[in-house]
Amino acid sequence: MGPDAGGSPLRKREYDEDDVRVRPGKGSRPRTRRRPAHEDAVPGFVVAVDRGRYTCLVGGGVTETGVDGRGRRDDPPRPVTAMRARELGRKGIVVGDLVSLVGDTSGRPDTLARIVRVEPRTSMLRRSADDTDEVERPIVANADQLVIVTALADPPPRPRMIDRLLVAAFDADIEPLLCLTKADLAAPDDLVARYEPLGVPFLVVSKGGDLDPVRERLDHRLSVLVGHSGVGKSTLVNGLVPDAGRAVSHVNAVTGRGRHTSSSAVALELPGGGWIIDTPGVRSFGLGHVVVDNVLAAFPSLAEGTVHCPKGCTHRSEECSLDAWVAEGHADPMSLASLRRLLASRDGEPDDD
Repeated sequence: MGPDAGGSPLRKREYDEDDVRVRPGKGSRPRTRRRPAHEDAVPGFVVAVDRGRYTCLVGGGVTETGVDGRGRRDDPPRPVTAMRARELGRKGIVVGDLVSLVGDTSGRPDTLARIVRVEPRTSMLRRSADDTDEVERPIVANADQLVIVTALADPPPRPRMIDRLLVAAFDADIEPLLCLTKADLAAPDDLVARYEPLGVPFLVVSKGGDLDPVRERLDHRLSVLVGHSGVGKSTLVNGLVPDAGRAVSHVNAVTGRGRHTSSSAVALELPGGGWIIDTPGVRSFGLGHVVVDNVLAAFPSLAEGTVHCPKGCTHRSEECSLDAWVAEGHADPMSLASLRRLLASRDGEPDDD
């Protein structure tokens, strides 16, 4: 190029640090632990979970502390479909949870809200994949009663499964209730005698029989129904909630086992007040997450006698001091036998079908 107008040749421009454009890095913005307060969030009650979508009831008596099933004729709760907010991270949400929602909570078709908070739980029924897996899997939140549904015949009762569910109830601090179905096919005496030392309340139900005693036990409570397949749990639910429409299975004549008809847990409101949570039929119930002390807490008369046990005592060995404690008359031998039976079940001894 030729000289400039002043007669001097063009020179390359000299750069300094002020000319360098620096793109800010991803971490240049200071992070904060503050999260949106969501002061406009409305309380909800999770009644169903399906592939990352949560059906919640909003309004009508649903608050951050519970669900009031009375006096809502003028303002019935409305179902709202929601997803979990990213800010919750990996925090699980299960049926029975009390949550807070933002977004479109009108419940209109094709609308979606977000769950931004999960309120503190009063209880959590959990299970593990098997007895060697200590990773707990939440099943139902905030239940105050675990109804263990078992048939007296067709299929025959499985006491070891009942024992395992009792352990889960004691671990979760949920009151157990034994519901014996199909009493028209077999007498309940032997099974009742087995659990009498534990003080577990029980109900006996026959096909087409009166369900009022069951309704009284469930009245204005949040109860979760658990049992293996084919015991008549869905039939019981349909009798308690006429419009529930839960599918009913039949027991296989060869294997003596039922077929899974409920694929997921669902909360159903009882006509007279209260809620029941129907769960899928189970064939196993892992207790790898349960510690011995939580089972022992269900036996106050025996817990006092463990102070002289060796460290790490399983309460099933000859070194256990509970044998001497019972021999001295401090506790009932039947209670000790029941405790050890439950601990054997927790340790994964084979089921007695």
